[in-house]
Amino acid sequence: MPKVGMPSIRKPQLVNATMSVIDRVGLHAASIALIAKEAGVSTGIINHYFGGKHGLLEETMREILRQLSNTVMSKLKSLPSDAHQQRINAIIDGNFVGYQAENKVAKTWLAFWSYSVHDPELKRLQQVNEKRLLSHLKIELKALFDKEQAEIIAHGIAALIDGIWLRGTLNPQGIDAVKARLIINDYLDKQLTFYSQK
Repeated sequence: MPKVGMPSIRKPQLVNATMSVIDRVGLHAASIALIAKEAGVSTGIINHYFGGKHGLLEETMREILRQLSNTVMSKLKSLPSDAHQQRINAIIDGNFVGYQAENKVAKTWLAFWSYSVHDPELKRLQQVNEKRLLSHLKIELKALFDKEQAEIIAHGIAALIDGIWLRGTLNPQGIDAVKARLIINDYLDKQLTFYSQK
């Protein structure tokens, strides 16, 4: 967590520099010296405000998660509370459009995702993100399915989001939000048909 009193312009500058360096050289090679050079600051600034590379990496991941949460919440607020399928699509879109789909953000997210397996704090942040996604999905799905079905389908949609996002990030053409929506809605339609026939 950055120290109180850090100039507001410095934090986004350093977060953006971190993502640019990770995009260029990868997470392991993203040294404090390279990030400081990219941001046009001294390494002392990073050490002073973030306690080193690890603190800056945590803040970068928090910023990506904040942006994701803000995007999803903004999309949900613009929709009626009973437009459940539209609201599910808004949650899907929030994971595939805008900030999240930017190449350097996607590459940074991918690097953090793999790194979080071995880092307790990054793992905790990833778990918070997963719980938030499932919670948003279950709220909408419980209006369409019973509780147990909603739970299973929420995990299915989350797995599709993760899988499509991962494949899109590794694809030189990037993430195709339209295709993601089509695939996930096809899955959701099949679930609606299946459970309505039981």
